[in-house]
Amino acid sequence: MLTDSIARMIEEMLNQSNGILELQRNEMASRLGCVPSQISYVISSRFTPERGYVIESHRGGGGYIRIIRKQMGHNEYLMHFFHAIGNEIDEREANAYLHNLADNGLLTKEAFRLCRAALSGQALAVVPQAQRSAVRARIFRQMVLAMMSE
Repeated sequence: MLTDSIARMIEEMLNQSNGILELQRNEMASRLGCVPSQISYVISSRFTPERGYVIESHRGGGGYIRIIRKQMGHNEYLMHFFHAIGNEIDEREANAYLHNLADNGLLTKEAFRLCRAALSGQALAVVPQAQRSAVRARIFRQMVLAMMSE
């Protein structure tokens, strides 16, 4: 899929440039044979603060997008997640966060499955629909706190 190719290319470029990358959408789009909006879509959906990235955009003739991969320690990374969860989170968002934690080695496959089950709609079926996102967020934040090392 093109979006996967774009994301892989950006990741490789970030790895080669020690986690800081400046790119021009138009230039990258012409190299890949796509439209600049596809580059923007990949950056906005895959290189998010929740995944540990900072994005800066500079418009104009020589405009560029700067992507910075934040280097965080274990507890700092988990605190970032704790705050990002907020007071409400739906099941899809929770699963995205869990995938991110697993991808970064903070959850084993077994822990991932357990957390996903505990945060699922089936597990929260007895909670009134209007309160599920808030209850899911409270449970998830407690899970994240439990993962922090002392």
